[in-house]
Amino acid sequence: MSDANGLAISLFSELLTADQLLRARLTKVLPNRMEISHFSVLNTLSRGGEKTPAQLAKAFHVTRGAMTNTLSKLEMAGYVHIRPDWDDARRKLVSISPAGKSAREAALAAITPMIQEMVGELGEANVRAALPVIRELRVRLEEG
Repeated sequence: MSDANGLAISLFSELLTADQLLRARLTKVLPNRMEISHFSVLNTLSRGGEKTPAQLAKAFHVTRGAMTNTLSKLEMAGYVHIRPDWDDARRKLVSISPAGKSAREAALAAITPMIQEMVGELGEANVRAALPVIRELRVRLEEG
């Protein structure tokens, strides 16, 4: 195996393992059995404006069916409102509800200490140095 192959494998191995560990920690601290996908959707919707389920599915790189499942759970919890699009009856529009805003705030309050502790342990300079590389990797992966 060449050094470049070993480097690539090490990079992706570290990223995948870090992803699994981070998801496990987040799942433990999120309130009211909230799932990471629920928090992510609420966080996106909190930035304002309505989104279609298709727009959300595309943003999260999941199928429409997976997004419909997540949105159904959020609607049952009272965290989102789903309404018909008055201009196109075939589409629906999703917005965050006041209860969803409160749930997002509670989730942020629960995860912020863990994130701040991690950044503190890693060192702010290290995190700032790593971000551009991780961001560029994400962009390249999104481009396909």
